[in-house]
Amino acid sequence: MVQVTKDMTIGEILSINQNVAPVFYAMGMHCLGCPASQGETLEEAAWVHGIEPDRVEKEINDYLAAHPDENSEAGL
Repeated sequence: MVQVTKDMTIGEILSINQNVAPVFYAMGMHCLGCPASQGETLEEAAWVHGIEPDRVEKEINDYLAAHPDENSEAGL
């Protein structure tokens, strides 16, 4: 199973499963298409938006665990 970590970039996470975008959006992280966000780590992006990085990491991993058939082979 794929596991996201706080040191992964937003771009890496989206390449694993672009369907996690709504998880980011639900937390107020709407700048996923911004070029800068592609190189920003999950931890950096969370802090910029005033969100606890562990919470974002957990919610994304929960989504990935619930939808393993959606994960890109590039992320496996």
